[in-house]
Amino acid sequence: MKDLANIGKFEDPYLTAKGEQRATVALSHPETLWFNTGTLCNITCTNCYIESSPTNDALVYMTADEVSDYLDQLETRQWNVREIAFTGGEPFMNPACVDMLERSLARGYEVLVLTNAMAPMMRPSVRSGIADLVARYGAKITFRVSLDHHAARVHDAERGVGAFAKTMRGMCWLAEIGARMAVAGRIEMAESESEARAGYAALFAQHGWDIDAADPGMTVLFPEMDEGVEVPEITSACWSILNKHPEAVMCSSSRMVVKRKGAERPAVLACTLLPYDPQFELGATLREAERDVALNHPHCSKFCVLGGASCSA
Repeated sequence: MKDLANIGKFEDPYLTAKGEQRATVALSHPETLWFNTGTLCNITCTNCYIESSPTNDALVYMTADEVSDYLDQLETRQWNVREIAFTGGEPFMNPACVDMLERSLARGYEVLVLTNAMAPMMRPSVRSGIADLVARYGAKITFRVSLDHHAARVHDAERGVGAFAKTMRGMCWLAEIGARMAVAGRIEMAESESEARAGYAALFAQHGWDIDAADPGMTVLFPEMDEGVEVPEITSACWSILNKHPEAVMCSSSRMVVKRKGAERPAVLACTLLPYDPQFELGATLREAERDVALNHPHCSKFCVLGGASCSA
């Protein structure tokens, strides 16, 4: 689909199909270091950008010591990030997840963890660890729960029958222990953005959850990442034409660490959304990952530049 929709595009990291200079983004203000804890997930969603499932271990479990190594590198390189973020798969599938969160919090960072708030998070040992972290660190840790839509029927069409109810139980428990919550939904599953936010607001009010449906940082509505949709390439001239700035694009402020199946050590990627594209793998260290990133993928255009979306809190 990608080849048909964007034939001839996104092939040369330096030039677009029309021969214009492709836009690049420098790591100008590091704010977030992401860790993908592994692609294994307890469910299989219809449109998962990273193809997470109970059987996909293309990205294997990161260890807590590997996370600590990159936290050390942050200090050495003086990135001065404010946030350490964890995604998957489902992060709480990784047995070391709570330890990773604690090590990051103990260093003084804010922590964001993306979760579906379902069975892996609700295991007794995991719940005990989470409750302890919330009691000690409070609002320094945010649980961004994947809630594709505010209506069970629509959410379950993506994640499976009964998924909405299970996530509601997880969110109710997080609220009970005083955890700071946010929500991630999908804009293209909504009637309109305003109606979607109104629907989320009603759901939050129904449960008494302290989540601001109007705040795009607390209720994040992501555009769909469909590589089969034709999108324009972003040239260096587009910044002024679109009145956009490279500093607003996600790769100007974040990097993601993954560990590929069979690899001896983790690798640092330019983007959380492109875990399998080798051109966005920058090296094994943060020093190597400080180089500029060419916007040579449809996601760069639709999701980041034209969609204006960001994965960070």
